[in-house]
Amino acid sequence: MPTSSRDDGRHPSPTAVSTAGLRKSYGGKTVLDGIDLHIPAGSVFALLGPNGAGKTTAVKILSTLVAADGGQARVAGHDLAGDPQAVRAAIGVTGQFSAVDGLITGEENMLLMADLHHLSRHGGRRVAADLLERFGLAEAAKKPASTYSGGMKRRLDIAMTLVGNPRIIFLDEPTTGLDPRSRHNMWRIVRELVSEGVTVFLTTQYLQEADELADRIAVLNDGRIAAEGTAEELKRIVPGGHVRLRFTDPVAYRSAASALHEASPDEESLALRIPGDGSQRELRALLDRLDAAGVEADELTVHTTDLDDVFLALTAGADVPDHPEETVR
Repeated sequence: MPTSSRDDGRHPSPTAVSTAGLRKSYGGKTVLDGIDLHIPAGSVFALLGPNGAGKTTAVKILSTLVAADGGQARVAGHDLAGDPQAVRAAIGVTGQFSAVDGLITGEENMLLMADLHHLSRHGGRRVAADLLERFGLAEAAKKPASTYSGGMKRRLDIAMTLVGNPRIIFLDEPTTGLDPRSRHNMWRIVRELVSEGVTVFLTTQYLQEADELADRIAVLNDGRIAAEGTAEELKRIVPGGHVRLRFTDPVAYRSAASALHEASPDEESLALRIPGDGSQRELRALLDRLDAAGVEADELTVHTTDLDDVFLALTAGADVPDHPEETVR
């Protein structure tokens, strides 16, 4: 977990983002149906949901790119509807699609952002150089961005977002399409930002990413928050832990099935699935029962509940809505 400004009971963190009853529809289709959020400053908040669930719409509303149909929201202490310019001055946004211009160099992309933030020529060059160095792009700074790898382009994308020194950053599926090494590098960058007090609002399709990074996670389904909490809190609300025993001998498989009445059998693979939390005590009791029956499994696998289980349980039967939520960017 990242180092963040959590509420220790004595010094509660200020709120970076808060919403109440946030609503948005496209063409009569409700995308956000009354969303309530409370995100402390200096933390990572992850919003999960199926494709088309409304994640990108939430980011677009909170970053002032799209107007909400109803509800209230405050970002960095500013009312979203009443003072959108102040909100824009406090945030940075990295969308699903790179804002990098491949026709110019990485350094030129950074300097363009510095100009947009009205930095002086000297100040812009200093900020650009510092960020390019920090993101491991100094050696490639003079090369066209079109020659960068996917991971380098995403790093440059986030570096450009940081030119204005935002205190809240919206990362909309920032690691989609990246290889595992590039994804882990991106996680390191997010942790460093949070350690400096930056708030990160993250949407992602990678549940491991949310598990690794987020202080709190919300699952969005059918326009509403289906559940919210820490990763461990969410895992506790969905049963799914089990032990899987696999056999190569059909006789041993049948003997074990007779001894373990609660097991779910899989005749085709000669496997048994036994509900449990995978604790040492439960495993010892299970092995004792197999020993008493004179049976030995060829393979034993322990599965504890993870965010995949939570996501599948909370979004079961979710349909991808036919609206432009994920295409109007």
